[in-house]
Amino acid sequence: MRNSEKDLAARSKSFARRIIRLYVALPKETVAQVPGKQALRSGTSVGANHREASRARSKAEFISKVGDCLKEADETAYWLELLADEEIVSRKRLEPLLQETNGLISILVTISKKARGD
Repeated sequence: MRNSEKDLAARSKSFARRIIRLYVALPKETVAQVPGKQALRSGTSVGANHREASRARSKAEFISKVGDCLKEADETAYWLELLADEEIVSRKRLEPLLQETNGLISILVTISKKARGD
């Protein structure tokens, strides 16, 4: 595994841990828990899918798994934006996590394009 791949593995795991801590801190009302659980599911899936991509048996499988990572990261951005828009969590508090989500999306788009030869 190259250093950049190790860095992304560590970064996506750190991201998942931050998402878990956000979820644990959410209010227990359903209105907060439903989007929070969705963010928890998608946010922790980014790293899991990246791990699967790093063990892909073919280029097509790698491209597919990176696409899954990208889909989950984009979905996480949606749920985080919704938590902020509904003022369940302040945008100021979520901003660093939203920035990291967008950073991961940018990296994954680049990886996907390079793998596809775009």
